[in-house]
Amino acid sequence: MRGVKSTGDEEPLLGGKKRRHNEWDSDEGETSFERSASNDGAKAAERRLTYEEAVEAAGFGLFHWLLLLVCGWANASDAVEIVCVSFLLPTARCDLLLSSSDMGLLTASIFLGMMLGGYLWGYLADQRGRRSILVVSLAVNGLFGALASAAPWFWLFLLLRFISGIGVGGSIPVIFSYFSEFMPRLRRGAMISALATFWMAGNILAAGLAWLVIPRTWTHFSVGRLDFQSWRVFVVLCSVPSLTSALIFKLFMPESPKFLMEAGRESDAIRVFRLMFQLNTRGKGASFPDVRLHVSVVQRAYKTETEGCRAGRLINAVKKGVMPLKQMFEGTLRSRSVVLLIIFYCISFGFYGLWMWFPELFARLEGGGSPCANMSAPSGQHNQSCYPVKTIVYEEGFFIAASNLPGNIFTILVMDSFGGKLLLSGSLVMSSLSVFFIYVVQTKVQSLVLSCLFSGVSVIAWNALDVLGTELYPTQLRSSALGVFTGVGRVAAITANVVFGRMVDSSCAVPILLVSVLLLVGGLAALFLPQSKQMALT
Repeated sequence: MRGVKSTGDEEPLLGGKKRRHNEWDSDEGETSFERSASNDGAKAAERRLTYEEAVEAAGFGLFHWLLLLVCGWANASDAVEIVCVSFLLPTARCDLLLSSSDMGLLTASIFLGMMLGGYLWGYLADQRGRRSILVVSLAVNGLFGALASAAPWFWLFLLLRFISGIGVGGSIPVIFSYFSEFMPRLRRGAMISALATFWMAGNILAAGLAWLVIPRTWTHFSVGRLDFQSWRVFVVLCSVPSLTSALIFKLFMPESPKFLMEAGRESDAIRVFRLMFQLNTRGKGASFPDVRLHVSVVQRAYKTETEGCRAGRLINAVKKGVMPLKQMFEGTLRSRSVVLLIIFYCISFGFYGLWMWFPELFARLEGGGSPCANMSAPSGQHNQSCYPVKTIVYEEGFFIAASNLPGNIFTILVMDSFGGKLLLSGSLVMSSLSVFFIYVVQTKVQSLVLSCLFSGVSVIAWNALDVLGTELYPTQLRSSALGVFTGVGRVAAITANVVFGRMVDSSCAVPILLVSVLLLVGGLAALFLPQSKQMALT
């Protein structure tokens, strides 16, 4: 990353600033493992490090930047798979003979799969490990996404997109749990924000591919009786990031050390910390000391308690699966869980309801006017203008996707200073205002500017929510909780897309103003969350 340099004596911070190591470090800048190695071997062997101490001791450097790239590519692949449907609608609606209601169902199908997959994969990640679940979910996402390109009928395309959504629903919550559990406490907020920026990269990649591929006639060919239009080639290309991410995690990435410690696998966790240490020090002669780790008994006790339930009885399996959901609404976690459910519903309805329909809305506004000025024509009349493909629609989609960049940069710079709570509340309120004025304005240029503003501000809310979601829950519930929240968000996204599909031709003002109201409600609800700035993971 530009402006960041790393030496053996100092740790790099985003923006190029340096800081001294924490209390584990000596005045000469040596890492805590180097310092421990110089102590008496018996004392080192007796010393037990907590998870936070071990992460800090492993240092910060090359390993974490490589991890950011790998997890970021996986995050971008999920974004590509989700938004690709919105870019193919202006042309695929002719080949698949889609009405506005059909387009609403199609955009909702992937969210229905994500809703079902979110809790399932999240629960399995908390029980079986983060890495293996990421491999499977990313592979499901990419494989069925690619198969959808060859579907000749709408119902089959809908089914394959739904199955692809099941894979996306697993990788999104698990990737943030996995990534956060390698991060030192003081850097966690900024690094999670940096990871979230790859969602923007996925949006830009999908928009760029749509712009380059869909309007081009040379990508059109036939396979048997299947007329392989350019939008089908676009669908195949959108599956490549997920498949490559699954391969990278399978071949190169370690399991989360936090999960390994919670599972009682101390030696495996030490091997991961050793790998982190070696990459961060870049083999400068320091050796990993013979230390022990404080292994939590919570997860191991939970596993032992439920081990006897594996008798093949369905009722016991259901009880085991529901237990994390029950724990989310007990004690101090109850209030934050309720508030986060409200926020996830509001932001998902607003963002996905509007974002997935941007290309179609702008395709219908080629003659000028406001978003709701030309919506009275029956959807069948719009189908006449699918070909030749209008390049301007994808140019505008690209600009809206690229407008995420300022919001992402802003989040990275201020997250650790202001905390996620303030950024979440403020950005949701600003998003609400921008959507309201999208309805009010009267020209296409004004609509495009406000759409870019909505894109740039709303991404701040998503980034803040990613940070809060990972920091407010303990390890044994983190992926399950994120899976539940994303599942609720998918319900909201499904509802939003069905509402837009039903009403975009007749009462366009209703869904747009509803988005504005819900974003405002979410912004006010965020004020009731606890502050999590630089808090330790439990």
